Amino acid sequence: MNEEKVMHRLPKSEAIAKLREHQIAPTQQRVEIAQILLAAHQHMSAEQLLEQVNVERNKVSKATVYNTLGLFARKGLVKEVIIDPTKVYYDSNVDQHHHFYNMDTGELIDIDASSVELGQLPTAPSGTKAENYEVIIRLRQSA
Repeated sequence: MNEEKVMHRLPKSEAIAKLREHQIAPTQQRVEIAQILLAAHQHMSAEQLLEQVNVERNKVSKATVYNTLGLFARKGLVKEVIIDPTKVYYDSNVDQHHHFYNMDTGELIDIDASSVELGQLPTAPSGTKAENYEVIIRLRQSA
Protein backbone atom coordinates (compact mmCIF):
# COMPACT_ATOMS: atom_id res chain seq x y z
CA MET A 1 0.00 0.00 0.00
CA ASN A 2 1.24 3.49 -0.90
CA GLU A 3 2.05 5.70 2.09
CA GLU A 4 1.49 8.99 0.22
CA LYS A 5 -0.99 11.44 1.68
CA VAL A 6 -4.34 11.60 -0.13
CA MET A 7 -4.85 14.98 -1.79
CA HIS A 8 -8.04 17.00 -1.63
CA ARG A 9 -10.63 15.71 -4.09
CA LEU A 10 -13.33 17.54 -5.99
CA PRO A 11 -16.77 16.21 -5.02
CA LYS A 12 -17.84 13.42 -7.36
CA SER A 13 -20.92 15.31 -8.59
CA GLU A 14 -18.78 18.34 -9.55
CA ALA A 15 -16.27 16.14 -11.37
CA ILE A 16 -19.08 14.48 -13.33
CA ALA A 17 -20.56 17.89 -14.22
CA LYS A 18 -17.19 19.18 -15.48
CA LEU A 19 -16.68 16.07 -17.60
CA ARG A 20 -20.14 16.40 -19.13
CA GLU A 21 -19.56 20.13 -19.82
CA HIS A 22 -16.66 19.04 -22.03
CA GLN A 23 -18.59 16.17 -23.69
CA ILE A 24 -16.58 13.50 -21.87
CA ALA A 25 -18.41 10.36 -20.75
CA PRO A 26 -17.99 10.15 -16.95
CA THR A 27 -16.61 6.63 -16.44
CA GLN A 28 -15.57 5.68 -12.91
CA GLN A 29 -11.86 6.02 -13.71
CA ARG A 30 -12.26 9.37 -15.51
CA VAL A 31 -14.24 10.71 -12.56
CA GLU A 32 -11.54 9.60 -10.10
CA ILE A 33 -8.83 11.28 -12.19
CA ALA A 34 -10.90 14.47 -12.55
CA GLN A 35 -11.62 14.56 -8.81
CA ILE A 36 -7.89 14.87 -8.10
CA LEU A 37 -6.68 16.96 -11.03
CA LEU A 38 -9.54 19.48 -11.00
CA ALA A 39 -9.68 19.95 -7.21
CA ALA A 40 -7.52 23.09 -7.52
CA HIS A 41 -5.45 25.00 -10.07
CA GLN A 42 -2.39 22.76 -10.15
CA HIS A 43 0.18 21.13 -12.40
CA MET A 44 0.57 17.37 -12.25
CA SER A 45 2.49 14.87 -14.32
CA ALA A 46 0.81 11.63 -15.32
CA GLU A 47 3.02 9.79 -12.83
CA GLN A 48 2.02 12.09 -9.96
CA LEU A 49 -1.63 11.66 -10.84
CA LEU A 50 -1.30 7.88 -11.11
CA GLU A 51 0.25 7.80 -7.65
CA GLN A 52 -2.57 9.89 -6.17
CA VAL A 53 -5.37 7.97 -7.87
CA ASN A 54 -3.95 4.72 -6.56
CA VAL A 55 -3.11 5.84 -2.99
CA GLU A 56 -5.67 3.60 -1.34
CA ARG A 57 -5.43 0.65 -3.74
CA ASN A 58 -4.41 -0.01 -7.34
CA LYS A 59 -7.50 0.67 -9.39
CA VAL A 60 -6.37 2.70 -12.40
CA SER A 61 -3.67 1.57 -14.84
CA LYS A 62 -0.87 3.76 -16.14
CA ALA A 63 -2.27 3.46 -19.68
CA THR A 64 -5.70 4.61 -18.50
CA VAL A 65 -4.20 7.68 -16.81
CA TYR A 66 -2.22 8.63 -19.94
CA ASN A 67 -5.21 8.03 -22.24
CA THR A 68 -7.55 9.97 -19.96
CA LEU A 69 -5.16 12.94 -19.70
CA GLY A 70 -4.84 12.98 -23.48
CA LEU A 71 -8.63 13.01 -23.80
CA PHE A 72 -8.98 15.76 -21.17
CA ALA A 73 -6.42 17.89 -23.05
CA ARG A 74 -8.07 17.33 -26.47
CA LYS A 75 -11.45 18.32 -25.02
CA GLY A 76 -10.05 21.48 -23.37
CA LEU A 77 -10.63 20.35 -19.79
CA VAL A 78 -6.91 20.65 -18.96
CA LYS A 79 -3.93 22.25 -20.65
CA GLU A 80 -0.89 20.20 -21.62
CA VAL A 81 2.36 21.97 -20.70
CA ILE A 82 5.26 20.33 -22.52
CA ILE A 83 8.52 21.28 -20.82
CA ASP A 84 10.52 18.92 -23.01
CA PRO A 85 9.71 15.58 -24.68
CA THR A 86 10.20 13.75 -21.38
CA LYS A 87 8.38 16.21 -19.09
CA VAL A 88 4.69 16.89 -19.62
CA TYR A 89 2.45 18.45 -16.99
CA TYR A 90 -1.32 18.71 -17.04
CA ASP A 91 -2.59 22.09 -15.89
CA SER A 92 -6.11 22.39 -14.49
CA ASN A 93 -6.02 26.15 -15.22
CA VAL A 94 -7.03 26.46 -18.88
CA ASP A 95 -7.16 30.27 -18.89
CA GLN A 96 -4.46 32.00 -20.96
CA HIS A 97 -1.33 32.20 -18.81
CA HIS A 98 2.39 31.46 -18.88
CA HIS A 99 4.81 29.56 -16.62
CA PHE A 100 8.03 29.65 -14.69
CA TYR A 101 9.68 26.22 -14.73
CA ASN A 102 12.32 25.54 -12.07
CA MET A 103 14.78 23.19 -13.76
CA ASP A 104 16.31 22.21 -10.40
CA THR A 105 13.11 21.35 -8.53
CA GLY A 106 10.71 20.54 -11.39
CA GLU A 107 8.21 23.06 -10.02
CA LEU A 108 5.88 24.77 -12.50
CA ILE A 109 4.44 28.13 -11.41
CA ASP A 110 1.72 30.13 -13.15
CA ILE A 111 2.42 33.62 -14.50
CA ASP A 112 -0.58 35.84 -15.20
CA ALA A 113 -0.91 36.51 -18.94
CA SER A 114 -0.96 40.27 -18.34
CA SER A 115 2.52 40.06 -16.74
CA VAL A 116 4.16 39.09 -20.03
CA GLU A 117 4.34 41.60 -22.84
CA LEU A 118 5.19 40.37 -26.30
CA GLY A 119 5.59 42.31 -29.49
CA GLN A 120 3.85 41.18 -32.63
CA LEU A 121 3.80 37.42 -33.15
CA PRO A 122 5.34 36.14 -36.40
CA THR A 123 3.05 35.35 -39.32
CA ALA A 124 1.95 31.73 -39.25
CA PRO A 125 3.00 29.50 -42.17
CA SER A 126 0.63 29.38 -45.13
CA GLY A 127 -2.46 27.28 -44.47
CA THR A 128 -2.20 27.58 -40.68
CA LYS A 129 -3.28 30.00 -37.98
CA ALA A 130 -1.94 30.67 -34.50
CA GLU A 131 -4.31 29.14 -31.97
CA ASN A 132 -2.45 29.88 -28.78
CA TYR A 133 0.97 30.73 -27.41
CA GLU A 134 2.70 30.14 -24.14
CA VAL A 135 5.88 31.51 -22.61
CA ILE A 136 7.88 29.16 -20.37
CA ILE A 137 10.66 30.85 -18.42
CA ARG A 138 13.20 28.29 -17.23
CA LEU A 139 14.84 29.00 -13.88
CA ARG A 140 17.72 27.62 -11.84
CA GLN A 141 18.14 27.95 -8.09
CA SER A 142 20.36 30.92 -7.30
CA ALA A 143 23.66 30.15 -5.61
